[in-house]
Amino acid sequence: MSRANVELVQGLYDAFGRGQIAPIAAAAAANAEWRVNGRSKDYPTIGIWRGPSGVQEFFKLVEQHEEFSEFKAQSFHGVDDKVFVLGRYSFRVKKTKRTVTSEWVHVFTVHAGKIVSFTEFSDTAQMAEAYRS
Repeated sequence: MSRANVELVQGLYDAFGRGQIAPIAAAAAANAEWRVNGRSKDYPTIGIWRGPSGVQEFFKLVEQHEEFSEFKAQSFHGVDDKVFVLGRYSFRVKKTKRTVTSEWVHVFTVHAGKIVSFTEFSDTAQMAEAYRS
């Protein structure tokens, strides 16, 4: 099961790299929880979104507020229904023109070929500071 889950998640990163958000939203279960850990009042893409429409809304916010110069998933690790992805990104906050560079961990939970949860852990303090400045 974990190999199929890893392949599903790898496909989502491939879609993001092509600028295709619809396949990512389509992979989300109806009750999926999409979460970026941190305080939502600090940055527009920190918070919780639900279901495929919530995933679409999240990526709309990403496009509105961030311009990536680097986004790299460095390794994928599947364990049972979880897929852990380690990576790095660098982006410019459009509002302030400040750059954020952070290592990150994404944790996906997959059931029956659908994403039921996604959680991102990154340097949200740096994001908040870049957004406020």
